[in-house]
Parts: sequence; structure tokens; C-alpha cells
Amino acid sequence: MKKSLPATLACAAAVIAAALAIPVSGQKIEKESFTGFAVNTNSGPKTATVDFTIERWSTAAEREQLLAIIAEKKDPTQPLLKALQKMPPVGRIRTATSLGWDLHYAHQFPGADGGRRVVLATDRPIGFTEAYVQGRTMDYPFTIVEIHLDKDDKGEGKILAGTKIFVDKQKNIVLENYAQQPVRFNEIHKVK
Repeated sequence: MKKSLPATLACAAAVIAAALAIPVSGQKIEKESFTGFAVNTNSGPKTATVDFTIERWSTAAEREQLLAIIAEKKDPTQPLLKALQKMPPVGRIRTATSLGWDLHYAHQFPGADGGRRVVLATDRPIGFTEAYVQGRTMDYPFTIVEIHLDKDDKGEGKILAGTKIFVDKQKNIVLENYAQQPVRFNEIHKVK
């Protein structure tokens, strides 16, 4: 499947570049809530409203811990997953038909237009049947969200649900998405 995903790998490189940029802050903040419209074209068009709340930004120490795991392992999937799951939640993400799940990583970066870029990461929810069967999808345990907001906190982004993180032969960090394309995340705006 990896050979049929050149567009996804290019997208993944952009998300990793965002995740490695210098963050605006690692401080506690007033809670911010956002909503947007997700469009998944991988298995026929499916749409959903996605809400997320950020209660604090990840600290520099948390970020460095995750980067160290990625840097030292060729396949950092399981150690990275365990470290991410142990981090205290930074917020929540949910669809209209789900209870939601905790976000464990959130960083914001300054945007060129006075806005900001936000990167969120968490382990993805695994259902009982998927855990029991232990299929190939179990190798893709992360959900990563990249969002570009303008100065009015409106924007768009992408959701990489079912993602694997690894280091290639050239020591580049690569995200491999189990789906063929990331989910488009449109019409994002801050909820007041």
C-alpha cells in the first residue's frame, strides 16, 4: 500500500515539518473550542462534524520526549504510542456520533498572516473486534490533525486517522496513512 500513497507521504512530510517547528507556547491557556466539517473520500464520500477542545498546550519537555523516541528508533510506533498515552490529556476531539477521546499532544505555531497552525495528536480509538482480530490496522495507531487558522480563528486542515510513524533509510520522519488520502477538515471556526 505504501507505493500507492505518494500524495499521502507528501502530505505527511508537511505535517511532520509542522510538528517539528518551534511552538508558540507550551503554557496553560483558557480553554478553546473549535468545530469543523470533515470530508472523507477514501471509501465513498462520508462527512461528519468534528469538534475539538484544547485545554492546554503540550510543554517543551513533552515535545522533546516524543521527538527523542522518534529519533532513536527505526520503528518508534509502540514506544511512541505508550509515551503518548501516558501524557496527560491536552483536550478532547469528537464527532457528533461519538463520545470522543482525549488528545495527548497540541502545539500551535505562528502563521504568516497573523494566524496560526495547530498540530494535534492522539492514539486512535480501537474497537473490541479490531483489538481481538489484530489485523493490519493495528499497525496504524495514531490520529494526527493539522489545522491552519487565520487571524479570525477560521481555517481548514487535514486529519490523518490511522497513521504509522517511522524513520526511513535517509533518517527522515515519515507518516504512513492507512487510508489512501487524509480526511479534509474544512470550515473550521472557533466556538464562542
